[in-house]
Amino acid sequence: MPNSSVTVTVPATTANLGAGFDCIGAALSIYNEFKFTLLSEGKTHITATGKEAERVNTNIQDNLLYQSFVKLCDRIGKTPPSVKMEIGLGVPLARGLGSSATAIVGGLVAANVLAGEPLSQSEVMDLAIEIEGHPDNVVPALIGGCRLAATGASGWEICDIPWHESIIPVVAIPEFELSTAEARQVLPTEISRADAIFNISHLGLLLRGLETGKQNWLQASLQDKLHQPYRKSLIQGYDKVSAAAISAGAFGMVISGAGPTLLALTDTTHAIDVVVAMASAWQELAIKAEVRSLAIETQGAKVIKGSGE
Repeated sequence: MPNSSVTVTVPATTANLGAGFDCIGAALSIYNEFKFTLLSEGKTHITATGKEAERVNTNIQDNLLYQSFVKLCDRIGKTPPSVKMEIGLGVPLARGLGSSATAIVGGLVAANVLAGEPLSQSEVMDLAIEIEGHPDNVVPALIGGCRLAATGASGWEICDIPWHESIIPVVAIPEFELSTAEARQVLPTEISRADAIFNISHLGLLLRGLETGKQNWLQASLQDKLHQPYRKSLIQGYDKVSAAAISAGAFGMVISGAGPTLLALTDTTHAIDVVVAMASAWQELAIKAEVRSLAIETQGAKVIKGSGE
């Protein structure tokens, strides 16, 4: 393999944005860092640093980062080399911010670079979607920005969603977790025609609201009838935090991914007030939470090639 080490930095993501269930995601300015170093001797092993590092499964057979690394090697017909994998955690685990997508993208990109980049970005993206099962997190994690993904005649079609510079994403990350599987289980298997029409119209309005930053469009568009009415019962304090965010100047609030992180969209004028209001609302319920004003990450996964040790 031409390169002996590679470091891949992958952003967190927020998926759905309300009406864009399972098709829209945006990359955020929180990151995981993955360093892969080829070993001339010894077995593949994993280390982790950062908050919650002790919770990372370092058994390579069960680790999603390594599984994704192996998946790409298999796809190109190469035997996976022995590597040292160093994980630097910045994205909270199991909070609805795409931590699993960062591992998938990190493993795939690292394997591709170490192999001399035989696969295009589009081919890596397709493989990431195949592993994850849906595109909304892995696509923006890989290529950045806010993206809409839909299946076309010959595969996935990825559409860039313009994000107006005045729109500020604020994430409220509670200490408790919510598994994607649990969040999926509460969803109904069928929906009414009225609810389908509601989401179609609000998705269209959301796209225009994000592009223009128009306040009344964003206020109306951050609603959904496919997943949030069912999932919010799993998130203690949802209504209280939502009311606090909107009262402080947020256009609205949605569940980030499967939750429990909550995402408010606001403008530069009200961002600090929204952060304080959301934090205070959960504090009043005796729930510890980290609330942060972020930015959209436009580049996605970043690669630094090295010469190893």
